[in-house]
Amino acid sequence: MSARKFRYGPWDNGPDPLASPYDVREALDQLGRDVLAGGSLREALRDLLRQGPQGRRGLNDLYAAARRRRQEARRRGNLAGTLDRVRQMLDQALAAEKDTLARDPGDDARMREMELDTLPDDVARAVRDLSAYDWQSEEGRQTYEQIQQMLRRDILDAQFAGMKQALSGQDPAASQAVRDMLADLNQLLAAHSRGEDTTDRFAEFMQRHGEFFPENPSDTDELIDLLARRAAAAERLMRSLSPQQRDELAQLMNQALGDPELASQLGQLRDNLHALRPGLDWQSRAQMRGQQPLGYGEAVEALADLADLEALTEQLGQEHPGATLDDVDVEALERQLGPEAAVDVRALRELERELERQGYVSRDADGLRLTPKALRRLGETALRRVFQELSTSGRGDHDDHRTGAADEPTGASREWRFGDEHPIDATRTVHNAVLRSAAERRRPPLSLSVEDFEIAETERRSSAAVALCVDLSYSMIQEGRWGPMKQTALALSHLVATRFRQDALEIIGFDRVARRLSPVQLAEIEPDWIQGTNLQHALMLAGRHVRRHPDAEPVILVVTDGEPTAHLEPDGEPFFSWPTTHETLRATITEVDALTRYGATLNLFMLGEDEGLARFMDAVARRNGGRVFTPDLDRLGDFVVADYLRARRGFRRSA
Repeated sequence: MSARKFRYGPWDNGPDPLASPYDVREALDQLGRDVLAGGSLREALRDLLRQGPQGRRGLNDLYAAARRRRQEARRRGNLAGTLDRVRQMLDQALAAEKDTLARDPGDDARMREMELDTLPDDVARAVRDLSAYDWQSEEGRQTYEQIQQMLRRDILDAQFAGMKQALSGQDPAASQAVRDMLADLNQLLAAHSRGEDTTDRFAEFMQRHGEFFPENPSDTDELIDLLARRAAAAERLMRSLSPQQRDELAQLMNQALGDPELASQLGQLRDNLHALRPGLDWQSRAQMRGQQPLGYGEAVEALADLADLEALTEQLGQEHPGATLDDVDVEALERQLGPEAAVDVRALRELERELERQGYVSRDADGLRLTPKALRRLGETALRRVFQELSTSGRGDHDDHRTGAADEPTGASREWRFGDEHPIDATRTVHNAVLRSAAERRRPPLSLSVEDFEIAETERRSSAAVALCVDLSYSMIQEGRWGPMKQTALALSHLVATRFRQDALEIIGFDRVARRLSPVQLAEIEPDWIQGTNLQHALMLAGRHVRRHPDAEPVILVVTDGEPTAHLEPDGEPFFSWPTTHETLRATITEVDALTRYGATLNLFMLGEDEGLARFMDAVARRNGGRVFTPDLDRLGDFVVADYLRARRGFRRSA
C-alpha cells in the first residue's frame, strides 16, 4: 500500500484561523503612548478598549452598532398589529357570511343578519359572541377558526420558539405534548428555585421535550434566561398598549387558549420566571414607531430584541461605576450583532489578562502598573522612532578604536610584548608553535616558546556618566510637552541600557524640587499642577551623579521650557517666586559653575519661545561652553539622542 501524499501551502480562504486575535505588543505601544502623554495606565487601558486594538473593533464601534440596531428595532413595526390582524380577519369572515346570507331569501337568514349587525365594536367581545354562532358560510367559518388558531399559536410561540410547528394543526396529541412539557418545565424550575441540583433532571427534560427548544440550551440557567427574556418582552408588550387595546388583547388570548389546564400552566410558568429572574425589565413600556403591523409573536420577539439592544448599549457604554467588560452579555451581543462582535468582545476581555500574563503589566494594591519588561518595549519603540529620523551616515560611530584590554574583541591578534595584560589567543599561539616546530623539524611533544604567544586585540570603549534633567513643571503639561519629554527620556534610557551598558544614566525630574526617577517611575508619573522650575536642585543632583563616576565622561542634558523660578534655601527648603529672583538665578549659576569646573558640558534643549528663557540659556551656554538647541516637539528625541551620541564621540582619551 503506497503512502498517502500531502501538499501544504499558505491559507488562502479568509482570515488566518490560527492568527492571534490581537497583537499584544502593538496594544502595549498604544497603551504606552497614552501613559507617556500623562494618562494613568487604567485610563489608557480604558481608551484602548474603547478604540480597539489593531484589527479589532473597540467598545465605541460596538456601541455605535448596537445603537443603530436599536433604532432599527424601534422602527420594526406596530405593536397593536395583532388586534389589527384579528379585526381584519373578523371583517373578512363577516363579509363572507353576509354575502352567503344575502343570497338566502328565508327569515332565518334575516335573523342571522340582525344578529351580526348587533355585534359589539369591541373586537374581543365580537369574537367571544361569535363562538356559538352557527356559520352558514364555509369561508367565514374557516376564517373565524383561523383567528382562534392564530392567537393560540402566537401566544405559545411567543414563549417557546418550537411551538409553531407543533401547533400548526389541530392534532390532540400535539396539544397534549404541550401540556406535558409545561408541567415538566414548571417542576424543573420549581426544583431549581429550591436550590436542588437539576443537572440530571434538565438532561431528561431536554431528551423528552427538546423539540420545543431549537436554541438547544446547555443547562437550566440558560433555559431560564431564554424563557425569561421572552416572558419579560410579552409583559412589556401588554404594558405598551393603550388600556383598551390591552384589555381587548387579554380577552382574545384567554379565549384563544380555551384550555384551563394550559392557561394555569402558563400562569405558573410566568410566576416561576418572575421569581427566578427578578432583575429583568418586566415593567417598562416600549416605544415602537414602525408602521408595519406585527403579530403577537413578532411583537414579542421585536421587544425582546429591543430589550437586548438597550441593555447592550448600557453595557458597552461602560459609564456606570465599576463597569467592566464582564458585564457585557456576549450571547445577547452575538444574537444581535453577529458572531464577529462576540469575537471582538472576547478579544477585548482577554487583552488585559494577556498583558498581565505576558508580563507587561502587574497588579498590586494600587491597581495595574507597567513592568520593566513593558518599559523596555516602550523604550525600544521610542528609540526606533528616533533612529528613523536620524541620518545614518556617521551616526553611532562613537567608540574609541585604540586597542586595549576592555570590552569587545576585534577579531585580530598580535604578538605578545612584555607588560601586555590582554587575553592570550590560544589558537594562534599553538598554531605558531606548530609552524615553528615544523620549520625546525622537531618531533612531538610540542613545546611553546615566548615568540609563539599572541594576544587577542580588543576594542576599548569609553564610558560616560549621563544625567538627563527633565522639566516636570505645570507649563510642560499646558503646552503639550509632557509626552515628548517622557518618550525622549525612555528612548535615551533604552539606548544606554542596550548599546552602552558601560554608561551610567540617571534621569532627574524637577519642578519645585528635583528627584531621581527610574524609567518605570518616569513612565508612571502623572502631571501635577505644581509651579516652579528648580534647575538648581536638578544640577546639584546631576553633579553628585557624575562625581560618583570619576573615570567616566560627564554628560549633562537639560530639557526645559522655562527659566529657573525656584531654588533650595540653605536649610533645604524650596523657595519659589515668579517672576524669577536674583537669588534663584545666582543659586542656579553657582551649580553651573561647579559643573564647569569639574569638566562637564551642559547641553540645553529649550522648548518654547520665551525671551527670558532664551537669554538665560545663552548665558549658561557661554559660561559653560555648552550648546543650546531649540527643537520642535516632534524632533526632541532626535536632538537629545543625537547630542548624546555626538558627546560620546568627543570623549577625553586616556593615554
